[in-house]
Amino acid sequence: MVLPFPYGLGAALALFIAFPLILRRRMMNRMRGGYGGGTGSGSGGRFGGLFGQNSENSSKIKYECLVCHKVYNARECPRCGSSMKRAMF
Repeated sequence: MVLPFPYGLGAALALFIAFPLILRRRMMNRMRGGYGGGTGSGSGGRFGGLFGQNSENSSKIKYECLVCHKVYNARECPRCGSSMKRAMF
């Protein structure tokens, strides 16, 4: 309503694209502890990676077979060969 048709449409699209990007950047800076990317940049930085886990120190995910209930780390169960599994963190 403030700008004529082609300019208003372009401004609205720019706003709808830029606003989520700005919010995402602010949230990522908060998750890193507010250092902006100097000491905690990347996924394996000072404050951990995705969901606060450091990629170098995280333990492997264990799986439990839904058929025979054996705990393992492979793709298929070594005991029964089933691929039906449940992740255990």
